[in-house]
Amino acid sequence: MAPYGLRALRNWPEACEQESLERGARACASIASLMRSRGPARIRLCNPSKGHSVQMTSREIVERSLRFACPERIPMTLPEPYPNDVVVAGISRPDDPEIGVWHLVDGKWRLRDEWGNIWGRLEGFSSGEVIHGAIEDDWSLLDSYRWPAIDAPERYREARERFAAHQDKYCLGFLPGFPFAIARYMRRMENFLADVLLEPGRVQTLLERISELLASCIQRFAEAGAHGVFFCEDWGTQERLLVSPATWRRLFRPGFVALCEEASKYGLTVWMHSCGHVYEIIPDLIEVGIRVLQFDQPELHGIDNLARDFGGKVNFWCPVDIQRTLQSRDPDRIEAAARDMILKLGSYGGGFIAGYYSGNEAIGIDPAIQDIACRAFVKYARAVACQPEDSPCLRLT
Repeated sequence: MAPYGLRALRNWPEACEQESLERGARACASIASLMRSRGPARIRLCNPSKGHSVQMTSREIVERSLRFACPERIPMTLPEPYPNDVVVAGISRPDDPEIGVWHLVDGKWRLRDEWGNIWGRLEGFSSGEVIHGAIEDDWSLLDSYRWPAIDAPERYREARERFAAHQDKYCLGFLPGFPFAIARYMRRMENFLADVLLEPGRVQTLLERISELLASCIQRFAEAGAHGVFFCEDWGTQERLLVSPATWRRLFRPGFVALCEEASKYGLTVWMHSCGHVYEIIPDLIEVGIRVLQFDQPELHGIDNLARDFGGKVNFWCPVDIQRTLQSRDPDRIEAAARDMILKLGSYGGGFIAGYYSGNEAIGIDPAIQDIACRAFVKYARAVACQPEDSPCLRLT
């Protein structure tokens, strides 16, 4: 009696050779549904056949994981020489060569983005933070504000070419944020959080205008051949949400609903990154249509908690935790953490995507440390693969 998932979907028994992949996909969806209702299942597999094998493309592996329909291994987004199943392309740069470029001014790093915000940073490698927002000085500036042309068709030409060259992979269009992320820069964080309490009407107007622009961007990415869109929006500190759950639902959830519906209209999935504690709104995020949650600190929420409450409902895209486990620099602990996420989050016929944190320097670790995690992800990538329910060589127990 083998624990669920110890054999990969590679070699099927001879009795299964006539089954179509379509029938198998439907059956795997049934397995996933069963696992969501009663937790990770256990299966018994007969001996693998000598001849028949199934080789999925990167795109199919990702799509099956998103549908909880039994990919042959977990999806991965790792650096070479490891597997990478996802291609990401953003909106191309504006014509102004000075926009988005860091300059050292009087010993201080400064950058102007195309929204009109001024950024600063202390060192030469971090992402920095807005030190002066485009409409920070007065809300009246919104009336005459000139919105950046991020939905201009010509700015999606490079994305179209990149997606066309990688049709075997899952193609993601990278959005410049969702409404909160953009609005908080335009007003600057301290002001904007005060605005949420003191000027909710103006906040709502700003969020709606940003949503309208982002809806056009989603359409452009769909036209460019994307399979999904990805955005970053940090909603939490290490202990709690930046706003109360009730405030989030009143002011910000409507924008999530509108943009996820816009993506769905074009057949696109929505992937979201957030730092910090966001546990209270994860049910909302799933309900509005977020299909993938990218967490760099999954242990902040607790892997067991995420599996118990959200396993089989959303895909988690994570590296080994960048603030706890990677910082230990302990090879055994890092490998165990990678295995733990795969087995606990990915054992629902899908549900886990192995990630990589690209800013090793920013978190103070040598790339060799994260390479331990990469090797572990590859080592256990097939540990939760499953076979179609109606195959004669499988029985749920």
